[in-house]
Amino acid sequence: MNIIKVVFPAAACLLMFPSVALSAPPVPFPSINIGMGVAGNPQEVAVSLQILFALTILTLAPSILIMMTSFTRIIVVLSFLRSALATQQMPPNQVLIGLALFLTFFTMSPYIDQVNKNALQPYFSGTISQDAAMTEAMKPMREFMFKQTRENDIALFVNISEGPRPNSPEEVSSMVLIPAFVISELKTAFQIGFLIYIPFIVIDMVVASTLMSMGMMMVPPVMISLPFKILLFILVDGWHLIVRSLLVSFN
Repeated sequence: MNIIKVVFPAAACLLMFPSVALSAPPVPFPSINIGMGVAGNPQEVAVSLQILFALTILTLAPSILIMMTSFTRIIVVLSFLRSALATQQMPPNQVLIGLALFLTFFTMSPYIDQVNKNALQPYFSGTISQDAAMTEAMKPMREFMFKQTRENDIALFVNISEGPRPNSPEEVSSMVLIPAFVISELKTAFQIGFLIYIPFIVIDMVVASTLMSMGMMMVPPVMISLPFKILLFILVDGWHLIVRSLLVSFN
């Protein structure tokens, strides 16, 4: 009732004196205009191109992070681990991706420091050009990818591209190195995933055989084996072993 006593007189005043309501100053709303105009000098064109280049890099940043770092191997192995445990959505995707990102930053930190020292800081200070900065930034990344890439994977893409046979790692183009690195990472991740599956498959087989011998045909073996899998994973300190194996695999 108190609200009605306040709102009703206010509405009556607006109806009786509409000019007062219309004369009230309008509430300002911000507006954003995006357009193209004629540049006054070449410097404005250069700044516009730099902004466009930066936006392009930001758009491709997730792909660069996934395809040129240790993220692929780590997230695939963690996904294999969750599937082997048969814990459905535990840990959730956000936790696995967050853990994979932090492990990626940890493993890539020496190479990120080199990129920052040799490419980003000189470019921001104006001592090197943009092309030189890109070249310097790719050197530590190529070094990392060469360490993890198999020669037969590089040879596969060199043969398919029908280009000249490289005589040294410096002659291998990044367009050949990056896909070769990705499939090498996938192969390594699947090998680690296979080793992770073995003990959990043994538990599933033992539980299934026990249930069949007891005549409990209607009981899902996964429901019985899940607590034993989690117990085994806890007893052997599974997260420590998995993370340690992943980090050591990049050395």
